[in-house]
Amino acid sequence: MLPKINYIIIMKKILFFLFLVASRGISAQQLTFGKQTFELHNVTGSVIEFQGKKVLKIERDLKALPFDVKNLGSTVDEPTYAKLTDVDFDNGSIEVKMYADIQNPSPFAAAAGFIGIAFRIDESDKAFESIYLRPKAGRASDQLARNRTVQYYAYPNHKFDKLRKDAPGKYEGAAPVALREWITVKIEVNGETAELFVNNAKYSTFIVDKMLGKTKSGAIALWLDIATVGYFKDLKVTKKVLKVKQAGEKVNDI
Repeated sequence: MLPKINYIIIMKKILFFLFLVASRGISAQQLTFGKQTFELHNVTGSVIEFQGKKVLKIERDLKALPFDVKNLGSTVDEPTYAKLTDVDFDNGSIEVKMYADIQNPSPFAAAAGFIGIAFRIDESDKAFESIYLRPKAGRASDQLARNRTVQYYAYPNHKFDKLRKDAPGKYEGAAPVALREWITVKIEVNGETAELFVNNAKYSTFIVDKMLGKTKSGAIALWLDIATVGYFKDLKVTKKVLKVKQAGEKVNDI
């Protein structure tokens, strides 16, 4: 006599197996560059040789996260980045060399080479702080455009469009940068304050005197947005302990 088969249990096991496979399939792709491992979130990426050096190249993945030119507020300033997998950052400095170009053909007529850094990213990628550049605006022929070269935002509730409406000029600024050139940026984070230094300048180019995000610590990522081809190298992170006011150990050199 053949044993009875419990089809319900078998189906449950099959469904659970398929769930595990699907879950692994949608996990973030990882790239190793130098000493670091990055997770790609809504971007495509590769390690390539560019101008004689190994660099990390990333572009926004429009299949993973579509873009709507008629709804900028909801489809830009998103978690589109290559995120370090082994860093929990609260205060200190983040420095990197980055180079922005515009895709050809460009999916966005107003593309400006949006490129920068996201930090204090929570584990679910649902909240973080960011400062990025619009390098094309840095060489604009009118001052208003130049004044929008640097942008701060806090995801998800304080994107560029809301900040520009609620506090015109406060979270944007000018910077002497351009497309298709290497730009050294350093962000110094100190409690609620963040300062941006460009091309090894002695004094900061831009300051956020009170950041708007709710995260106090988290991951660091190399960020870009629509129509940008971004190249990154020489990432350095230095943590700082505010209570004793001394620099901590330097980590994450690439």
